[in-house]
Amino acid sequence: MREFSVPERIGGFGSLVAVAAAVWPALVDATGVGLPCPLRTVTGVPCPGCGLTTAAVALVRGEFGEAFHANPLIFGLAAFTVAVGPLVALRASGVLRPPRPWSPVGRRRAGWIAGLLAAASWIFQLHRLEPSLPY
Repeated sequence: MREFSVPERIGGFGSLVAVAAAVWPALVDATGVGLPCPLRTVTGVPCPGCGLTTAAVALVRGEFGEAFHANPLIFGLAAFTVAVGPLVALRASGVLRPPRPWSPVGRRRAGWIAGLLAAASWIFQLHRLEPSLPY
C-alpha cells in the first residue's frame, strides 16, 4: 500500500467534507442538533475554522457568495478536492510517480503557509463575527 501525499490527504478530507455537507442539513432538520464551535461556545471568540460547516453546505448547494462569507478557506479545500481525484488516478495507473517525501525546507514552508492561512482565517472570523470581548 502506498503512502498518500499531503495534498492527496487534504483532498480526501475534502471529499468527506463534501459528502457530510450534502447530508448535514437533513440530519440537522431531522434531529434539531447543530454543531457549535467549542471555542466560541466557551469563550465567545470564534476559531479560525468557524463557519466552515456553513461554508461547505453553501458550496454544495451552489451558493458561492454565502460560502465565501462564511469562510473563504472552503474554496482552497474544494480546489484540493477537485484536483485529488485525477492525481490519485494518474498515480495509481502509473502515469505519475508516487509522491516523494517533502524535504525539511518544504515541510517548514508548508507549516508557515498553513499557519498564515489559519491566522488570516481567524482575523476574517473576528471581523465577521465581532465577538464581544471583556476588557
